[in-house]
Amino acid sequence: MDKALYLAMTGAKHNMRAQTAHSNNLANINSTGFKADFAQARAMPVFYGETHPTRAYALTENPASDFSAGAMHETGRELDVAINGAGFFAVQLPTGEEVYTRAGEFQIDAEGVLRNGEGLAVLGNGGPITIPPQEKVEIGLDGSISVINAGEGPQTPAQLDRLRLVNPDLANLEKNPQGYFVTRDGNVPPEDANITVTSGFLETSNVNAVNEFTQVLSLSRQYELQVKMMSTVQGNSEASARMLQIG
Repeated sequence: MDKALYLAMTGAKHNMRAQTAHSNNLANINSTGFKADFAQARAMPVFYGETHPTRAYALTENPASDFSAGAMHETGRELDVAINGAGFFAVQLPTGEEVYTRAGEFQIDAEGVLRNGEGLAVLGNGGPITIPPQEKVEIGLDGSISVINAGEGPQTPAQLDRLRLVNPDLANLEKNPQGYFVTRDGNVPPEDANITVTSGFLETSNVNAVNEFTQVLSLSRQYELQVKMMSTVQGNSEASARMLQIG
C-alpha cells in the first residue's frame, strides 16, 4: 500500500516539474529571442538488490531547448539586431561570465556601454563595447559597429568594434538559472565570422502557444489522477486499519 502511495507521489511531483517547464515557455511567448524548453517523462524501474524491478516510477527531465528560429519582427530601431540563421550574441554577467543569447534589444547606458535589454554588457572583440557620444550608430551585416560622431557628417562613419558572434555546438549548450545559454564543458567558443545580423529587426520567441497550452492541460489532468490515486490509497489503508481493530 505504501509503495503505491510513493509511486503516485513521485508521479505528481514530476507532473509539477513538467508543468513548470511548459508554464515558463508560455510566460515567455513574447520574450525576444526566447527558446522553448523541452520536457520529457520516462519510466524508471525500481531495483532492490540484484532482483528484477517490480515497479516503475515517473521521471521528468528537461533534456534540451528548442533551437529553431523565431520569426523576424521589424522595429526599425537602429540598436535592435537579429541574427540571420545560426549563432548567438555574447553578453557578460555581472560575475564576468560569458553567456549567450538570441535577444538583440540593445541600448546604450549613461556611461556609453552597450547593454542588452536586461542590462548586461554586450561583448565585442575586446570585451564590453563602449560607444562615445554620437549622432548615429550603425550595426553592419557582419556585426561591425560604426558611429557618426557628434558634429560630423554622415560621410565620416568611424568603426568602433564588432559584436562577438559565436556558433557553439548546440549539444554542448544548456540554460543557466538566468535563462542564458552556457556551454556544458565551460569552454568559451571562438568567434564565427560567417554569422550575419540584420539591424532594425528582432527575433521573436519560438514558443508554440497551442502546443504549450495543450501540454499544460494534459499535465493538469495527470496531476489530478495522481492525487486521486493517493487519496484512494489512503482510503484503502484506513479501511484495512478498521478491519484489524474489529478483529
